Amino acid sequence: MRYGLAMKRLKSPVPKQKKPAPKKAAKPVVKPRAELQDYISSMLDGDKAQNIVSIPLKGKTTIAEYMLIATGTSSRHVSSMAQKLRDKLSTDRKIKARIEGVETGDWAIIDAGDVMVHLFREEVREFYDLEKLWGADFSMVNYTRYQSV
Repeated sequence: MRYGLAMKRLKSPVPKQKKPAPKKAAKPVVKPRAELQDYISSMLDGDKAQNIVSIPLKGKTTIAEYMLIATGTSSRHVSSMAQKLRDKLSTDRKIKARIEGVETGDWAIIDAGDVMVHLFREEVREFYDLEKLWGADFSMVNYTRYQSV
């Protein structure tokens, strides 16, 4: 019995130390929208898009800040780049991008909010020639519809 009492004395309660408060879960880092254009350009470059052009739209329209235009080598390439870009924007940036035109694969447009992305096959890109349309300097255009004589 003495042995049992001695063991109970040895196991005397040790004062409990305060546990540190659990750390809050780190919030996902969302990069500013200004870097979105660079992020999308690097994604397209990684997917082997050809002739990537960035056109700043500030002062030309309010639909977006930038327009990216790129060429795919085939219909399947254009469609897969568009779908992969939409998925990466959703997972990495939490942007619900909308896409159109992936069914045919001749062209696809991805609306990522501040950046509009146009993906074309080469022949279709030459036909629409968006660089010429949106690359123009709109500040010199006279928008007066009716002028008195």
